[in-house]
Amino acid sequence: MTDFTPRYSRITGTGSYLPPRRVTNAEFAAELAQRGIETSDAWIVERTGIRARHFADAHVTSSDLALQAARHALEAAGRRADEIDLIIVATSTPDMVFPSTACLLQQKLGVHGCPAFDVQAVCSGFVYALTVADAMIRTGAASKALVVGAEVFSRILDFNDRTTCVLFGDGAGAVLLEASDTPGILATELHADGRHVGILCTPGNVSGGKVLGDPLLKMDGQAVFKLAVRVLEEAARAVLAKAGRSDADIDWLIPHQANIRIMQGTAKKLHLPLEKLVVTVDEHGNTSAASIPLALDQAVRSGRIQRGDTLMLEGVGGGFTWGAVLLDW
Repeated sequence: MTDFTPRYSRITGTGSYLPPRRVTNAEFAAELAQRGIETSDAWIVERTGIRARHFADAHVTSSDLALQAARHALEAAGRRADEIDLIIVATSTPDMVFPSTACLLQQKLGVHGCPAFDVQAVCSGFVYALTVADAMIRTGAASKALVVGAEVFSRILDFNDRTTCVLFGDGAGAVLLEASDTPGILATELHADGRHVGILCTPGNVSGGKVLGDPLLKMDGQAVFKLAVRVLEEAARAVLAKAGRSDADIDWLIPHQANIRIMQGTAKKLHLPLEKLVVTVDEHGNTSAASIPLALDQAVRSGRIQRGDTLMLEGVGGGFTWGAVLLDW
């Protein structure tokens, strides 16, 4: 009989990167006022918890941001780029229609041959990508996976719509996920429901060299809020059940950084004190697929997250998609 040793995956390094241009609410409000659109720092903070966000320069792409975050993650893990045998990039704002942003990142890292592909699940993208990487490592298809969330959402914002344009920012976050003989990722849960496509989407597309439809982001904020709080709780409870853990075992909740109200609402449903909630939305805004790895990296580098801590990562986004990952650090 063949001896089968269980194979797990564990995060060994984290990294992140934000474009240098930081835009405060006051600066944003002044820019919008020139368009005849009224908003204010108080209005934005009260409804979202956001105080600032970062915007990439016109020539900077998602793969450029991903490259910096990836280098930081590799450095933290003590690994070289040529040791990677899998690259997954979660993004809704790719550099090109094709090839994938992951292939462009692979080229910029100077590595060749390993599989590289994108995952498109909008703000749930990093949770989806991490789940795929975990599965590939567990089956032996990979040993060292670079998983990145990278976005330049500023490219698809309608700056005449104050209900959406103030919410989003650009950035990238990355982790190195490695094979391990002890559990790191304990359980994952992914879902989607295409019946809710219309409440959060960018409906345009390209045909014959022309943009068809509307290429800018559209959102029904109230509908998203109601659905998000419910499905995030359900996904969290599902991964806890799979792992044989309870609410009390969660040391840190690291949700998609969409809106402080959604995040706090989820924490309360899981009976977690707000001190266990990792919050970066105030300084980064909603960076879509980049938001969870950005928040994770900040919490790790600040020393809040310690080895042995149990983390709940969860995201929800257009599609409608949602999911969660429970892991031991």
